[in-house]
Amino acid sequence: MRRNKKREELGGPLEARRQTTGKDFSNWELTKNDGDKWQIHTMPDDSVASYFCTSHELCLKKQVIILLKSGYDAAYLDSAPEVTVKDWYSTRHDCGGIYRLTVSLLNENRGVIATFKPADVTVPAETTWKQVTHTFKGYGPGLRFISFEHGGQDTKYWKGWYGTRVTGSSVTIPPKPQYIIQ
Repeated sequence: MRRNKKREELGGPLEARRQTTGKDFSNWELTKNDGDKWQIHTMPDDSVASYFCTSHELCLKKQVIILLKSGYDAAYLDSAPEVTVKDWYSTRHDCGGIYRLTVSLLNENRGVIATFKPADVTVPAETTWKQVTHTFKGYGPGLRFISFEHGGQDTKYWKGWYGTRVTGSSVTIPPKPQYIIQ
């Protein structure tokens, strides 16, 4: 993995699905790291192994996926394959949070082709994990990069890591069909 270009860009072998859990920040650019900053926590039960936790001020992190370096070719990307994004978020039992997600499909100049940016979600104090899912369809040719940014903060401004929790983020693009001629 490349780490010298601001740690924001991913490339590598073909993956029809790219998923992250709260293991480390090595593939993330911390675009906002305020308050007591991002931290990684583990769950005391088996519901989620680990997750990223926000603080009392806004914390956002981003990955930009380079699709050509991930094994997709330009002709296939120009056919506008479906792109499905998923993310899981939660809060603590004693403090609510604000959850934010922005996913953009970008062209070769990093111009925006399409964006999914739901309104910020104010999450009450509870420990139930919720999933947000969106599928981009019919967005036209030119897709070369995907920018995925998420995060949040707590609603009580408590010092520490009482903010929104995120994990299980994924971007899925179907693999290019392969035809076998016999």
